[in-house]
Parts: sequence; C-alpha cells; structure tokens
Amino acid sequence: MNSSSFKDGHVTSDYSSDNLCTWCDGCGNYGALGATKRALVELGLAPHQVLLCFDVGCHGNMSDKMLGYRFHGLHGRVISLASGAALANPDIPVLAFGGDGACFSEGVGHLVHAVRSNYNITFVLHNNANYGLTTGQASALTPRGEKMNTAPQGSVEETINSMDFVFSLKPTFVARTFSGDIRQMTDVLKAAVNHRGFSYVDVLQACPTYNKFATHEYLLEKCYDANAEGHDSSNFEVARKIAVDTSERIATGVLYQNKESVPFLDRIEARKGIKTRLVDEVETVDVSELIKIFT
Repeated sequence: MNSSSFKDGHVTSDYSSDNLCTWCDGCGNYGALGATKRALVELGLAPHQVLLCFDVGCHGNMSDKMLGYRFHGLHGRVISLASGAALANPDIPVLAFGGDGACFSEGVGHLVHAVRSNYNITFVLHNNANYGLTTGQASALTPRGEKMNTAPQGSVEETINSMDFVFSLKPTFVARTFSGDIRQMTDVLKAAVNHRGFSYVDVLQACPTYNKFATHEYLLEKCYDANAEGHDSSNFEVARKIAVDTSERIATGVLYQNKESVPFLDRIEARKGIKTRLVDEVETVDVSELIKIFT
C-alpha cells in the first residue's frame, strides 16, 4: 500500500500543514503523527469529517502540524472537552490526545469518569513517563527511584500502574502500542475509532531528551504483538493480566474489547427515539422576563 494514497481519494498529505515539526530528534511523536494520519485516511475520513482534540504537552504541538478540525485545550482537560463534543454531535468521530502527566495527574478525574460513563471517543495516551514539554519532571507514571529534573536523587513517589488503574474501571476497549511500530499503531487506532464507546490507547513512546530508562531500543526489544500470538481480546481477566505484567515483556495490540459495548448517550432513556443531535437542539431563548425578576 502506497504511503501517501489510501482510500476514497484521500491521502495523508490532506492532513499535513506547512508548519515544521519541532520535536527532538527521535521523539515518539513523529511516529504517532504519522500513524494518526494513516489511520484516518485508511478509515476514509477527510479532515473535515473528524474532530482532533489536543491537551497541553509536547504531543499537543501536533495540533498545528495537522489540518482539519482541531482544538488545543487546557492542561489535563482534553478528555472532558472531547467527551462534550462527542455528546453534542455523535456523527463525527472524536479523537483526544494527552500525555501521561496531563492524564494521570491534572486530569485523572476526567479519565475515571470518561471510562465509567463510556463516552464515545478515542483517547490516545502519549506515554513517555515524564513531563517532556516542561523539561523532564517526574510524572505519575515515572518509575519510582528514577532521577528526574525535579527529583535529582530519584522520584520517591509510588508509580501508578496505569493499565491496572484503567482495567479497575471496567473499560470497554483497551489497547497498547509502540510509537516505533507505525503499522501496528495505525491498525490499533483504526480499531479504536471504530469501537462504540470509550477507547483507551496507550502509546509507549521514547523521549530521547529526558527519559533515559525506556528508550526506543528498550521498547523495541520488550514489546510484542499479543494479537499475533493468538491473544483473545474478549477475555477481560486475561487481558488485564498481560496488560499489567510488564516484568519480562510488554504486550501490545488490542488487549481488550467488549464488542457489545453501548455508549453513554445510547443508554439515556430520555434520548430514546429522538433522531436529532444535541447540537441541533440548541436554540435562542428569550430570558428577558426571567431577568426582570432579578432587576
């Protein structure tokens, strides 16, 4: 398959802006950017047919490296932003991108309720285990003991096991991939977008400037494709076990999917039988009489 021409006449260059990428050489964001564009094109989606939401962080600079409908939100708030957009207009696929710092520190509450509510969005975690944009502070996913800019003697805080945390919330779609494997990342993103409900995609990526413990070479050696080895992604308990245990190898691919998943909006009794979208129901309301009560 040609790298620039895929489906329905769409090409990856449709998503490319003239702005130069300014990430460090070897940054995993380059791979994530390429895979995202490939996935959207292979799904037959033109830039005007999808909403891309970005958090603050190195990955967030992707917002001006792509064309289409993009929203660069506040730190730690991208999941709530994307969820609101998806509820307002369920006809447009919504992808949200956030870092491990934003997602598991400032925005961890939004993650919790997006999973349990099963909002119909795809969330892509750019997981480089540090705050790269603000020069390498330890995040909630930095291994305890690692020396970082804000912890020169080593981080003393317990590390959140992100996969165990997510699985504890009863998710309907969990995947993990590696920014050095563009083909797998593309396929995972396509599966996530096609899933009905909240799709959690953990992208392990190298940070060559600040992360010296999970390098590109380390991830290349440790990661394996669980789906290629016959993993049953419908088995919740097995999926949780292989996702959490990274002591010897790191399982990647679609680790768990509940294909009977029903998104949040489809479970609301008050919306049953209503054909309009929430965005169609917005109207101008005369509140002049209400204001008179308070004046």
